[in-house]
Amino acid sequence: MAHSGTSSSGSFVQTMVLTDIATGWTECVPVRTCDSGNVIVAIKQARSLFPFPLLGVDFDNDSAFMNAFVVSWCRSEELEVTRSRAYRKNDQAHVEQKNGAIVRRLVGYGRFVGAEATAALGQLYAVVRLYGNLFQPSFKLQEQTRIGARVIKRYHPPVPPVARVLAHPDVTELDKVRLRAMMENADPVLLFAGIRAAQEELGRRIDRRGLHPKLEEPIVVDLQRFAANLKTVWKNGETRPTHRRPYKRTKPWPKRPSMYEPFEAQIKAWLKEEPTLSAAGVLQRLTEIDPVRFTERNIRMVQKLVKAWRMEMAGLFILDGSWIESLPSAAAAAGDTGTSASAVLGNIPR
Repeated sequence: MAHSGTSSSGSFVQTMVLTDIATGWTECVPVRTCDSGNVIVAIKQARSLFPFPLLGVDFDNDSAFMNAFVVSWCRSEELEVTRSRAYRKNDQAHVEQKNGAIVRRLVGYGRFVGAEATAALGQLYAVVRLYGNLFQPSFKLQEQTRIGARVIKRYHPPVPPVARVLAHPDVTELDKVRLRAMMENADPVLLFAGIRAAQEELGRRIDRRGLHPKLEEPIVVDLQRFAANLKTVWKNGETRPTHRRPYKRTKPWPKRPSMYEPFEAQIKAWLKEEPTLSAAGVLQRLTEIDPVRFTERNIRMVQKLVKAWRMEMAGLFILDGSWIESLPSAAAAAGDTGTSASAVLGNIPR
């Protein structure tokens, strides 16, 4: 699984995923560069992590695996080497589904380069292997029946991979004792907190993009704080530090010139002389001035502008305090014209 980000050029870290078909036990090993020597070292490391001895490996048709050095080393270590058929992706379905469920879900799609990023991925996978194999239940296909174009699948009850390993008859009793001791010493809450701490480190590497590298103190897992956050963090959904951040614009938005700016002073003067002037009346006067530019289709925009300008005038009017002195004159004007004082007050912008 490549961690190349948006570009596949150059050198970048990759993850080698190994899945046992019988039990579903999965190991992930980061590989700094995908050459034969590093692939052999990764297979050695994965071989030591599995709780039972490996008898063979089934590769896909990638040239990183199917080459003379890797195949010769596997045969020298008495590992049977097989490969998937050409143009048959489903031959690797057991491991391909782990690429999305484990690697992409936890690591994301960022680009990681160098030895430090490889070590950070190794720290994450060291915790993930225990959390996923010991405490995460998974389905295993029991049978598949095809009726015409319809496919019916039946699954075994979901159990963690460690349960299948302990129930497998070919696993030795010594390996099962080691597994039981591993389960007794593992704490799922502490492991989950370790996953989040490792993701924080990877997330900072994605943010920096390698532009300003600096030494940072290692992350200390605060188990009490992490357990306290579990009560409310589920409400906002699961957010992973390794996933892409939302884009935040740093440049200011360019201001486009408005067709009403040359007439802004004239419109405000009209509204000051006639506070009851409607937006339709303003548009009618603008149409008389420039009938080519202003039509009936501009009514909605004129309404928004008139509303905004009236709110601005109302704020200045209230802060000035002159509206109290204008009440008697407004009432007198209402008496002269036959209009009620309440109607006049209703025209005062709020």
